[in-house]
Amino acid sequence: MSFRVGIGVDAHALVDGVPLVLGGVAIDHSSGLSGHSDGDVLAHALTDAVLGAAGLGDIGSLFPSGDERFRGADSIDLLREAYAQVVAAGWTLVNADCVLVGEEPKIAPHRERMRRRLSEAVGGGEVNVRATTTDHLGFTGRGEGLAAHAVALVER
Repeated sequence: MSFRVGIGVDAHALVDGVPLVLGGVAIDHSSGLSGHSDGDVLAHALTDAVLGAAGLGDIGSLFPSGDERFRGADSIDLLREAYAQVVAAGWTLVNADCVLVGEEPKIAPHRERMRRRLSEAVGGGEVNVRATTTDHLGFTGRGEGLAAHAVALVER
């Protein structure tokens, strides 16, 4: 068997008047993530991780932020489309680990729904979702934005 690993990282600013979507789940929060699509940093990081593992570039090359077709797009749909290209290239997801970085919101009440939505988008593959804080350091610690990291293992 042939295995490959990919890493994805994303960050977006928190802004008022925008819904917050994380891992494909709408979360009641005072602000949401700015972005050309819905700004879902977890889905974006996972998209980059699976594309990177398969050697297929990154989310920006598939879904450019200057392309109006993707304005307000559901990032789970983008992840699903990217993963279809990974499969077409002969790879399948073994597992992925996603970490949200920020002080708020707390994701424990939403974790299972996030995990399920992300997993469904990558063909039912095993996806783990976790969160951490930066103890009030940096832009995530000050509540100015959220970041996410993801690692994906694929096999041929």
